[in-house]
Amino acid sequence: MEREALTIRFPSELLAKARKIKESSESFNDLIVEALEREVRRRRALSAHQRIITRSETVKARTGTQATSTDIIRSLRSGEGRRD
Repeated sequence: MEREALTIRFPSELLAKARKIKESSESFNDLIVEALEREVRRRRALSAHQRIITRSETVKARTGTQATSTDIIRSLRSGEGRRD
């Protein structure tokens, strides 16, 4: 992975909190990189979820609300409509 130098300014209160939770064997850079990776994954997942919702709303608008199949399944299970 290629590394690139970047200067980021953090609020001092946030830095103090981060230093308190950072493990002694962990570098501050590792903590920040891990947190940023988690945030990127979270935002990608949120974006994918939103696309799914939007597409399902589009399909629902085009096809309308589908009737529930519960009653049909129950009648088939009870033997109604079966041929012997």
